[in-house]
Amino acid sequence: MLSTSLFDYTLPEELIAQYPTERRDGSRMMVLDRRSGAFKILPFPAIRDYLEAGDALIYNDTRVLRGRMYARRDGDPAGAKFELLLVEALDPERRRWNVLLRPGRRARCGTRAVLLDHSGELNADGDSFTVEGRNSDGSFRVEFSSADSDRLQMRYGHIPLPPYISRGDETADSERYQTVYAEKAGAVAAPTAGLHFTPEILADIAAKGVREAAVTLHVGPGTFKPVSVENAEEHQMHSEEYFLTPATAELVNATHRAGKRVLAVGTTTVRVLESCATEDGTVVSGHGKTEIFLYPPRKIQAVDMLLTNFHLPKSTLLMLVSCFCDREKVLAAYAAAIEAKMRFYSYGDCMLLI
Repeated sequence: MLSTSLFDYTLPEELIAQYPTERRDGSRMMVLDRRSGAFKILPFPAIRDYLEAGDALIYNDTRVLRGRMYARRDGDPAGAKFELLLVEALDPERRRWNVLLRPGRRARCGTRAVLLDHSGELNADGDSFTVEGRNSDGSFRVEFSSADSDRLQMRYGHIPLPPYISRGDETADSERYQTVYAEKAGAVAAPTAGLHFTPEILADIAAKGVREAAVTLHVGPGTFKPVSVENAEEHQMHSEEYFLTPATAELVNATHRAGKRVLAVGTTTVRVLESCATEDGTVVSGHGKTEIFLYPPRKIQAVDMLLTNFHLPKSTLLMLVSCFCDREKVLAAYAAAIEAKMRFYSYGDCMLLI
C-alpha cells in the first residue's frame, strides 16, 4: 500500500501566491539534483544554463477557456444564481457541453438560466443555457442558446482561477494565466510550469541549439481533486484529452537516440509522454484520453528533466514528482522552499529537477 499521508506537509497560508510576479520571469527556481538531493535557489532565467545543444524542451500548448460563467434561473433577477464551469464540448458546433454547476441541487433537467454579463447583470440578448441532464460523475450536460462559444466566453466568461486563489479574476489574469505559447483552447486550468517563460527566454534557449516542441493536454477540473483515500492506489484518477503529434514523438525519440536530454515543462507534459511511452522509453504519437496515475516506485521513462511548480499536499502531482526523485528528497526540498519563503502553487515559484 502507498500511504497518502507520506505525501503530506504543512504550508503556511501566506505562501500561497495570490498574484503572479510583476514579470513572467521574475519567479525563483529551486534546482534539485534528483540523485543527491542537493538544491539551490536561483532566478528563473538561470534555466538557460541547464540546457545544452541537442536537448529538447517539450511543453503543453493547451489554452485555458474563459470557462467560468454566472447565470440566473429563468432570467429572473431574483432567481437562483448558478456558477458554471465549462469542461468539455460535446459536439463539433460547441453548443452542447459537459459542465460543472453550482448549486447542483437546483439544476434539474430542463432548467433554463440566462447568463450574466461581467457587471453581474442579466444580458439583454437572452443568451442562456438549458440543463439536459446529470452525468454519473456529478457534472452536467447543458445546451447553450448560441453555438458561438467563443463569443459567449468573451462576453460572459471569466478566467477560472484555482480554488486556492481567494479572489475573483481580474483583467491581467486573461494574459498571465496563459502561457506565451498557449494555442489550443480546451483547458480549465493552466499548465502552470510554463507561466514563467517569456519569448526572450525561449529564443535564448533555441539559440543554444535546444529544440522545442509541443504536446497538448487539456487540463481538467480533476487536477485539483485531492486524494481522499489513505491507500493512494485506490484513488480514482481523472481523465484528460491529449494529443501527441508524430513530429513531437520523433523529436523526443531522436533526442534520446543522440544521448541528449528531454526537459518536460510541467506534469501535464509528463502525463502525455508517459501515456504514450513503450517499455523501452520510446514514445508513439497518438490522440486519446489518459487516466495515467504516476506514483512511486514507478520510474519515468521518456523524460530526463522536469520543470514544475510546487504542488498541494497529498496530491497526485506531488506523487508524480516523487517518481523523478525520492519522496524524502522532494519533501526536504519543499521544507527548504518554505523556509526560504518561496511562493507556492499556480502563480508561485518553480522547481527544476535535473
